[in-house]
Amino acid sequence: MDVDDPSPRAGGVGADPPRIRRLEESVVNRIAAGEVIQRPSSAVKELVENSLDAGASTVSVTVKDGGLKLIQVSDDGHGIRFDDLPILCERHTTSKLSTYEDMQTIKSMGFRGEALASMTYVGHVTVTTITEGQLHGYRVSYKDGVMENEPKPCAAVKGTQIMVENLFYNMVARRKTLQNSNDDYPKIVDFISRFAVHHINVTFSCRKHAANRADVHSASTSSRLDAIRNVYGASVVRDLMEIEVSDENAGDAVFKMDGYISNANYVAKKITMILFINDRLVDCTSLKRAIEFVYSATLPQASKPFIYMSINLPSEHVDVNIHPTKKEVSLLNQERIIEIIKNTIEEKLRSSNTTRLFQTQAVNPSALIQANTQKEKGTDVKMASGMTSQKTPVSQMVRTDPRNPSGRLHTYWHGQSSNLEKKTDLVSVRNVVRSRRNPKDACDLSSRHELITEVDSHCHPGLLEVVKNCTYVGLADEVFALIQHNTRLYLVNVVNVSKELMYQQALCRFGNFNAIQLSEPAPLQELLLMALKDDELMGDENDEEKMEIAEVNSEILKENTEMINEYFSIHVDKDGNLTRLPVVLDQYTPDMDRLPEFVLTMGNDVTWDDEKECFRTVAAAIGNFYALHPPILPNPSGSGIQLYKKNKDSMASGEHVDNTDEDDIDQELLAEAETAWSQREWTIQHVLFPSMRLFLKPPKSMATDGTFVQVASLEKLYRIFERC
Repeated sequence: MDVDDPSPRAGGVGADPPRIRRLEESVVNRIAAGEVIQRPSSAVKELVENSLDAGASTVSVTVKDGGLKLIQVSDDGHGIRFDDLPILCERHTTSKLSTYEDMQTIKSMGFRGEALASMTYVGHVTVTTITEGQLHGYRVSYKDGVMENEPKPCAAVKGTQIMVENLFYNMVARRKTLQNSNDDYPKIVDFISRFAVHHINVTFSCRKHAANRADVHSASTSSRLDAIRNVYGASVVRDLMEIEVSDENAGDAVFKMDGYISNANYVAKKITMILFINDRLVDCTSLKRAIEFVYSATLPQASKPFIYMSINLPSEHVDVNIHPTKKEVSLLNQERIIEIIKNTIEEKLRSSNTTRLFQTQAVNPSALIQANTQKEKGTDVKMASGMTSQKTPVSQMVRTDPRNPSGRLHTYWHGQSSNLEKKTDLVSVRNVVRSRRNPKDACDLSSRHELITEVDSHCHPGLLEVVKNCTYVGLADEVFALIQHNTRLYLVNVVNVSKELMYQQALCRFGNFNAIQLSEPAPLQELLLMALKDDELMGDENDEEKMEIAEVNSEILKENTEMINEYFSIHVDKDGNLTRLPVVLDQYTPDMDRLPEFVLTMGNDVTWDDEKECFRTVAAAIGNFYALHPPILPNPSGSGIQLYKKNKDSMASGEHVDNTDEDDIDQELLAEAETAWSQREWTIQHVLFPSMRLFLKPPKSMATDGTFVQVASLEKLYRIFERC
């Protein structure tokens, strides 16, 4: 065989390795184009950014078939020089930089010179442009990075118009996946909407081809709120709060942030986050998750927020060259910036939480009976349009009687047509509808408020400062963790802290819990028997007495199932099976090995006769169950691995074996224990302590009962060293 034969040989004895060849430039360019222009919305974003770099004050976008057949972007920027047209669509031709060092101070949105070139490799591109002072413009078509013909003179208006037709005509698989035009056009509208909110001095429009009405039309304005109102509507602006963050004193992380965030009254099914860093539209997944965590944890029944943020940093602190489509950037000291922004949003939400609108009422059985009697007699009741009229029983606006089916809309609709026609107070009508849709919001009890007030009044201010601003160091042993606050080091009892945190969260989320659905219903009686058999105090009782105790406690829980389900999301079905548990902390599931003990505590230790004590004892039972106790399986680290030996004879005789044979270890049980302990350690660091900083109000007793113990102080250590 000829040694120059490029065909690869089949595998086998003596086969030569395949030859490495240099790809043709057209192949390289098409591969690169598929990365830069991933879908029609990517092309629109690149073209709009070029228009903004050109100093345009008006940008118009027209789209046909979701951008696959036509994308047309017109602007009134400075245009393109006639001499630059031959190399306009070649790869890596740009006016934004000339040396790599220019990347350190880049301020334009484009810089690589790849976008237009990529479009010519996957579509047909036509450019019409005119610069200031010219008598006419020029039109030229491009394919595979080069001009198809010489520029032709033509009539043109100031600026540049770029048309991309038949996008992905030569990429069959890509085009087939994008055939549904309804999928990509909303993404294009979303991009233009975001640009319109940030660049308030630019007029944007976006419409479908041949449509009479634009889907986005924002006029130049001097107010950011006006821009948001034009794009997203007045209902969004009504629930926004201004937010500002500045960190100019720290020399290593100089940044400013300003923007608007939604308050507690904003309701939406999905998050809207508009983020610009140095005027560049980007995504930041870690910042988005941090903000979502604050909203979901701080506000009861928090809906998805609306966020607009503009962050400005020194150019040398931002690396813009980390993603082909430039939708992501890398920031210096990113974790610190996110933490500062997250804390600021949390404080802003807490201060605004006092103004949240709710319909409230007192639980009065006699009023319910009277209201139901009037309803049965057909008494005409007029619905209150605000808080000025007290004639209408609250039960006519919010369903408080479980015997009254929620589907009877006429119960709430009777007599309110005249008020709706007047439209005197639309806000109150909206709140009544929201309260009717979710009665729990309007059923806040005074006893629960008293318990929360007790938590606030017993809070230790010094420990609160430590908790809010501490830094997690690590686990010291199975119970204690190390934290640092300023120059002091503390040991923290993880079990006690988590128990108190879960108790307080059970009160705060009262009536507003999400639920954990058990994979299989758990019979209450079996759980109670398991707990009684494990209880050392019940060791002397016979099986019949334990069965009787289990039956009694099971009946108690079934009798109170409606209350604990409504207020604490603990659901027991009609057959006496536990099916759901509450979500006390997001991203955290309790140790199900302690479920029998929890059910026994609920049946045996809860005070059901007194409302306040009932809520307190149920919350305490939840706190103890959800607390981060050490796993039931012993810790396998160190000498603890001896507990997982299959041969227990040597352990019983007290013999010590230094080298443990792997064959003598129950590997399955060991793996289960290692997983449980590592999961607990991860939860302590990533769930417990972040939540503790946000929510925990440490009681005064924790300062004296060993929950927080100071173990080191740098000031005192310095004094000792000075003596030496």
